[in-house]
Amino acid sequence: MSIATAPAAAPTYAELAAKYRPLFKSIAAGAAGRETDRGLLHEQIGELAAAGFGAVRVPREFGGDGATAVQFFRLLIELAAAESNLAQALRSHIAFVEGRLYANDAGWLRRVGEGQILGNAWTETGPVAVGGVGTTIEPDGENFRVNGTKYYTTGSLYADWIQTGARTADGRDIIALVRADAPGVTIHDDWDGFGQRLTASGTTVFDNVAVPASDILVETEQAPYATGVYQLIHVATLAGITQRVVRDVSEAVRERTRVFSHGNGVRPSEDIQIQQIVGEISAQAFAAEAATLRVAELLQDAFDLRPASKASRGTATGNQDSSATSGARHLAFEEAVLQVEFGSSQAQIVVTDLAQRASSSLFDALGASATKSDLQLDRHWRNARVISSHNPVVYKSRVVGDWKINSSVPEFVWRSGTA
Repeated sequence: MSIATAPAAAPTYAELAAKYRPLFKSIAAGAAGRETDRGLLHEQIGELAAAGFGAVRVPREFGGDGATAVQFFRLLIELAAAESNLAQALRSHIAFVEGRLYANDAGWLRRVGEGQILGNAWTETGPVAVGGVGTTIEPDGENFRVNGTKYYTTGSLYADWIQTGARTADGRDIIALVRADAPGVTIHDDWDGFGQRLTASGTTVFDNVAVPASDILVETEQAPYATGVYQLIHVATLAGITQRVVRDVSEAVRERTRVFSHGNGVRPSEDIQIQQIVGEISAQAFAAEAATLRVAELLQDAFDLRPASKASRGTATGNQDSSATSGARHLAFEEAVLQVEFGSSQAQIVVTDLAQRASSSLFDALGASATKSDLQLDRHWRNARVISSHNPVVYKSRVVGDWKINSSVPEFVWRSGTA
């Protein structure tokens, strides 16, 4: 079913902030304690879902806020500042919503508007060649059966549904949307990275899991800018981490009374060198947010230019473009998709560096007491480092350089595995 009604006006950012900031504040208050105790995020995900955060981009007629991409990613930065694990745990859900918006999929948008949350199960480890898929999907009467093991299944432990990629016997790639509580689904909390510890990025096993045909997608139904969206979510999470660093270091310096004899003030807050460090961290956070929101603008541009067959909202009959107009729109859309991909890559290159520098410089503004384990200030660097490692920035730099020099188009689907 597609969407064929006139869209409601987008909310103001002030309206969105008033709705979600009290919850973000509550979440932020417990972040260090959860890090110490390894407190998983079931409660916080539930609160976000109940408040409607999973449907911020969903049209109002389906229970969402109807926000623009820029508004949403501005909110996501605020959530990441409160708890960076949450922003990453919702990464696959966010990308799924963008895909369903692109596909004009009223059925799934309505489910998301009702508060349902999706996780992911895409990546496989072990002897899987690049481009290979070990997880299988086969017809079984009116259903399908999925078998396989996935790792880095971020957020699935908290989700109602799991998106997983599988391959048919004749080599077709299929996306199955599996109930997280379906018989045969086992989710292990075995992610042991030194950062983003609470994202539930461990193993998910599918043992002969039944999936109705109505919950099967094909890869051609995905938004062509999906890769850029996935990367933008990481960039927004890094931007949020830098904002939390600014908040934490400013508060710590403000309250600190101990000084060094060779310092430059009677209190650290009056020391001009400490002020300089905090000012630089603040500038890094400002730049990280600006880069993130610029890519969000590019995403909105691409969404607005999506093919007329997808962009049928606005009238009951959809858009009736002439062939010439349609051709021009298609070319503009293809260019917009490239801009999302390259924009997210360039933002990643810059924001990765900004977040790691900010989260390390924090300790230059403080003393040895800032390294106490119960403060968990080191989590900012650990979290930034782990997020930055998911899609190595060195490859992004090369892709952007190749584009600028040779006009080379990048791969839009990233894969990993053995050579």
